[in-house]
Amino acid sequence: MSFISIIFLAFAMATDAFAAAIGKGATLHKPNFREAIKTGVIFGTIEAATPVIGWGLGRAAQAYVVEWDHWIAFSLLLLLGLRMIWASFQADTDAEEKPNSHSFWALAITGFATSIDAMAVGAGLAFVDVNIVTAAIAIGLATTLMVTIGILVGRVVGPALGKWAEAAGGVVLIVIGSVILYEHLSAVA
Repeated sequence: MSFISIIFLAFAMATDAFAAAIGKGATLHKPNFREAIKTGVIFGTIEAATPVIGWGLGRAAQAYVVEWDHWIAFSLLLLLGLRMIWASFQADTDAEEKPNSHSFWALAITGFATSIDAMAVGAGLAFVDVNIVTAAIAIGLATTLMVTIGILVGRVVGPALGKWAEAAGGVVLIVIGSVILYEHLSAVA
C-alpha cells in the first residue's frame, strides 16, 4: 500500500470521529482550543490503537486465507464504506453522541465507538503489504487533527457537515478497497 493510500485511509478512518466531534462541539457553550486538543488526543489515541489490534487478529488468521486476502480486504473496506455512507443519512437518535459535558470517560467511550471500523480495517490490512505502525500513526494523527477541528467548528456548522464528511469517508474506503483489489488482480493477470 502506497504512502498516499495510507494518508487517504487515515483521513477516511477519521471522518466518523470528525462527525462525532462536530456534534460534541455543537453542545459546548464556547468550544476552546484546550478542550478541542484534549478531545482530539483521546480520539486519536484510541483510533491509532484499534487498527493494530485488528491487524494482529488478521495476521493470526493469515495462513488460512492467503489466497483470498485481496478479496477479504476489499470486502471489509466495501462493507465499512457502505455502512459509513448509510449511517451518514440516518437520523441522529443517539443521545450519547451529544452529552452536556465532556468528561474523559464520555470522550473515551465515543472515541472507541467511532474506532470499531478502524479495528476491522486493521484486520483487512493484515492481508496487504502495509506497515501497520505507519498506518496506525497516520490514522491517529489524522483523527487528532480532524477531531480538534471538529470540536472548534462544531458549534458553527452543526451536525449536517459531519454527516456529509462521514459519507465521503465511506466513499474513500470503497475506493481504497477497489484499488487493493485492482492492484492484486492486475498483478496476477
